[in-house]
Amino acid sequence: MPVFRLNEKEIAFPHPTLAREDGLLAVGGDLCVDRLLLAYSNGIFPWYNPGEEILWWCPKERFVIFPGEIHISRSMKKYMKKHVFRVVLNRDFADTMHRCRIKREFDEGTWISDEMEEAYYRLHEQGFAVSVEVYEDDALAGGFYGVCIGKCFFGESMFSEKENGSKTALIAFAQLLEQQGFLFIDCQFHTGHLESMGGRYISWEEYDGLLRNGLQR
Repeated sequence: MPVFRLNEKEIAFPHPTLAREDGLLAVGGDLCVDRLLLAYSNGIFPWYNPGEEILWWCPKERFVIFPGEIHISRSMKKYMKKHVFRVVLNRDFADTMHRCRIKREFDEGTWISDEMEEAYYRLHEQGFAVSVEVYEDDALAGGFYGVCIGKCFFGESMFSEKENGSKTALIAFAQLLEQQGFLFIDCQFHTGHLESMGGRYISWEEYDGLLRNGLQR
């Protein structure tokens, strides 16, 4: 199946179901706010190496966490009882995204480039990109950022400054999302870490139905 080439002058995507088996749908275009919003509203997201052309993905099986299904292990419950936590939204979006970038550069390489940081900050300025940070005993412990449209949250990347920092942030945020009626957290790709916290695969058909529902709320 061919990969579609986007026109920078036209904000449009091929139908998500036309993605290849590995999830790759299209190449090119730009990261303007309108294109990013259209992408996420159709289950599509950008993921590519810095310096290369933009690649747009739409996996046919989706790995998600339902907020009410967030898993808190026994060891994590014990850990959380021993410390005082404070969760903050949008403490400093640019700083949180950059910490995610530095963490990934150190560990395994990152897709978070200057171009991505600038694009998601523009999304943040318009109220669609959110950062979540957690303080442990008054020190920044970890956090993550993502895109929020309707009652759908699309997670992007996480960082930890202390043991379990990103886990605590995700647990607290999932509980908040459940209270506010959010339908899912889109994890984009599977990781063992996210699976251990309740992540699971659903079909494209189920995901698309949830997405349509969530965007209307």
